[in-house]
Amino acid sequence: MKQVIATSAAPAAIGTYSQAVTHQGVLYISGQIPLDPVSMEIQSGDIRAQIVRVFDNLVAICEAAQTDLSNALKLNIYLTDLKNFPILNEVMSEYVPEPFPARAAVEVSALPKGVNVEIDAMVSLAVE
Repeated sequence: MKQVIATSAAPAAIGTYSQAVTHQGVLYISGQIPLDPVSMEIQSGDIRAQIVRVFDNLVAICEAAQTDLSNALKLNIYLTDLKNFPILNEVMSEYVPEPFPARAAVEVSALPKGVNVEIDAMVSLAVE
């Protein structure tokens, strides 16, 4: 049976989805964009600041489910410009310890609200 995970420490859903759901020991986090959870405004600043905001949102959802990004199994990363890939890797290494999860990173033509980055995740709830 799935359980919905919701926290005010991450942006509220802007569509017909839950922030995250759990099922059979896995937390499935919906795509997070650089929205501030309080103002629901897009994070100001450069791409690094926006990627940091996305990871902060992922961390908040993990905490609500009593896990963390060290248990990440898979990240799907969407960038509107792959030139930002090195910055993404730098920020990711600050939030996700080795051994790193499986990952996909793709360039897309557009993302919700005109942002430049979106990340979704699958995270284990079990400590191994």
